[in-house]
Amino acid sequence: MKETKGAKITIGDNTFHLPILESTEGPNVIDIRKLYAETGHFTFDPGFTSTASCESSITFIDGIEGQLLYRGYSIEELANKSNFLEVSYLLLYGNLPNQEELDDFTGRITRHTMLHEQMTNFFRGFRRDAHPMAIICGVQGAMSSFYHDSVDISDSWQREVASVRMIAKLPTIVAWAYKYSQGQPFIYPQNSLDYSSNFLRMCFAVPAEEYEVNPILSEAMDRIFILHADHEQNASTSTVRLASSSGANPFACIAAGIACLWGPAHGGANEACLQMLRQIQTVDRIPEFIKRAKDNQDPFRLMGFGHRVYKNFDPRSSVMKESADEVLNLLGIENNPTLQVAKELERIALEDEYFIEKKLYPNVDFYSGIILDAMGFPTSMFTPIFALARTVGWISQWKEMISHPDNKIGRPRQLYLGSGYRPFKPLNQR
Repeated sequence: MKETKGAKITIGDNTFHLPILESTEGPNVIDIRKLYAETGHFTFDPGFTSTASCESSITFIDGIEGQLLYRGYSIEELANKSNFLEVSYLLLYGNLPNQEELDDFTGRITRHTMLHEQMTNFFRGFRRDAHPMAIICGVQGAMSSFYHDSVDISDSWQREVASVRMIAKLPTIVAWAYKYSQGQPFIYPQNSLDYSSNFLRMCFAVPAEEYEVNPILSEAMDRIFILHADHEQNASTSTVRLASSSGANPFACIAAGIACLWGPAHGGANEACLQMLRQIQTVDRIPEFIKRAKDNQDPFRLMGFGHRVYKNFDPRSSVMKESADEVLNLLGIENNPTLQVAKELERIALEDEYFIEKKLYPNVDFYSGIILDAMGFPTSMFTPIFALARTVGWISQWKEMISHPDNKIGRPRQLYLGSGYRPFKPLNQR
């Protein structure tokens, strides 16, 4: 972090100097850490959209150029040339692994995919119709009661063990949450399979017959994991960091991230997108919904189009579209009414002047929902799969924060607009 020339702020007759810190990519930041001590004022930034909450070397987003970098590598290259565990190593340790490092890391992940057998009782304690996210959030938090040897955040080795355990066990937890919702028996991990294939098998295999994972579906799932692995300081990542700042154990911190991701404005976007496509029902009804989307007085909104951060295009969407085409061709379900609606909406979004002017391009949620639906996942599983993919990003951000010398507990401020002091009156005088 390099300090450049400062900024000035004038309050009344007094002028204060604030350092400007230079970033390697993206906007520089004005350092306001001493603002309150020197001026007696806070800044006001609802949603923290103009506030840098931390230093980080993990992920960079350029919303104008449509660029997403993991440790400096473009998301497009990683999705097309790498695999999820290799990307996980990159996010965790800062560099792409050599063969020996990757083999060691893959081996450690593979050997930790089993859950403690008593944890099956947690699943069976939920109602049969519980949302999978509720199950995942609960089971993830419960991990701290089983793995006492990896909750001391001051011990670097315990942090490493906890990291490996969570990356390895989340696929099992998510798959078992799905199996529980379907009333089917749990399928245990198989060490001979790669990360994504193992997850698909645990979701769709049954004891009564053999199950063979299709490599195209496995590759599509691996891409989904890569494209969702991290996304800078979004709501769930910031939640993980804030929980971590209190010194909470790593399993609880990731559970907090899962809870935040559950929100429809965050991890539930692809689920909401598919629900919208099903609401439209058929291609001939699309003009009706396009008209509604253009009407400012109508509450209807097109889900899966545009992005809060990416102003021109989502760099993940082109990779996801390629996977969607491959999966749909493989499964031979191009004539599915929902998918026909999706393709026509995609065509309109890329050609209609209204969509172009408003920058309402199909984003990663639009395509990922289509892929997961085609694979056979219910919409209730979309966000759990997102959580599984994002876990490695949360852990990377958590590890970075814990090891930072300036780490301190988060304490946002407020603009208080309530009553001033009021003397208490006894009940008989009110």
